[in-house]
Amino acid sequence: MLQKIGPPVVTVIFKLLGALPLTLLQTLGRFFGWIAWCVPGSYKESAARNLRQAYPDYSPLMLRAAMINVGQLMFEMTFWWTRRDEPALDALLQCDNWQQFDEALALEKGVILLSPHLGCFELLGPIFGARYPATVLFRPPRMAWLTAWIIEMRSRRQLTMAPANQSGVRTLVKTLLRGRIIGILPDQVPPDGEGVWAPFFGKPAYTMTLVQRLQKLSGATIFVLAAERNAVGKGYLLHYKRLEASLPDDAQSAATIINQEMEGMINKMPEQYLWGYNRYRTPKTKATKQLPGN
Repeated sequence: MLQKIGPPVVTVIFKLLGALPLTLLQTLGRFFGWIAWCVPGSYKESAARNLRQAYPDYSPLMLRAAMINVGQLMFEMTFWWTRRDEPALDALLQCDNWQQFDEALALEKGVILLSPHLGCFELLGPIFGARYPATVLFRPPRMAWLTAWIIEMRSRRQLTMAPANQSGVRTLVKTLLRGRIIGILPDQVPPDGEGVWAPFFGKPAYTMTLVQRLQKLSGATIFVLAAERNAVGKGYLLHYKRLEASLPDDAQSAATIINQEMEGMINKMPEQYLWGYNRYRTPKTKATKQLPGN
């Protein structure tokens, strides 16, 4: 029953909310984020714990700002998933040098975009997909009907969604070998056997090896980037860094570099990171035949 009524119901909710002006959605998000900061909750506790790990002297105001930004992200998601006016969406993001990406693509070895769960990462797919053919890796939810719905909602004319499984990885490889763009959130905890332990803000975190393997296979250029959320109604600012050197062959060394780059980007806007994500958890072993959730 849920498989039949779930997609249309969620679609209607997203489209109704997504039809609202972005300024209003951000304002609503700030309000609900503030509510989440005021009341006890497991996400808030996890956010405080991880924030303390990264910034031992953090203030309660920093946690409040982080919770407010989570609220904004949740409401912004409806906007970015449902809008299809590419020129209008593109105008909301300020980037000082798109030529960097053009030059990397001209090498015809592909481009790997890495973004932590930071700022409004949900806009990166639609924005880059409006400019270039691209494929974005995503972690499928446990409910099968949601996977199909997410793919339908997030896909664009030039943007393909690839689930984080063997089929999705093959899609990423094909995309890179065609000299195109792929996008990955490398601060997700990978399944057991597909990562190594590497420090993240001074604590071991199970980190994917996929990025290193994909670059070694294709010779792709790697960019670390994030879309910083400006004041309400003021759009977003794209921060980016091109990694000039290839990742080392040693998986743990490569993972350490990636985590360091993630830390550097997060340090630019720490209040906009999803601190409530359980970055330090231990993945379940393959013997359980279960994949870790988001």
